[in-house]
Amino acid sequence: MITLYGIKTCDTCRKARKALDAQDAPYRYHDLREQGLDKTLLEHFIDRIGVTTLLNTRSTTWRGLTPSEQQAAKDDADSARSLMLANPTLLKRPLLDTGDQVIVGFKRDEYTDLTH
Repeated sequence: MITLYGIKTCDTCRKARKALDAQDAPYRYHDLREQGLDKTLLEHFIDRIGVTTLLNTRSTTWRGLTPSEQQAAKDDADSARSLMLANPTLLKRPLLDTGDQVIVGFKRDEYTDLTH
């Protein structure tokens, strides 16, 4: 089963959901803000795409961190992990887990033919 991870107030996540709905792709939606993020899921994402790709340094949450927290997250993967666990909105989104791959962000062509 495909799982889409995001935040329901995120416009890009809404676009991703509409694209999946338009092709009748069966998927489960996981709201990172409401349903949270556990260590196992975070490690799954990191194993697939890496800390650097996963960490959203353009988010409002990132801008709310202290400069020392930001620098620690950039320099040290363990610091980044801790911050992402405490603040799931630091993950780039949407994250589409197809079982075979994790797609970061939304590009319509990457979302086509997911039902096949």
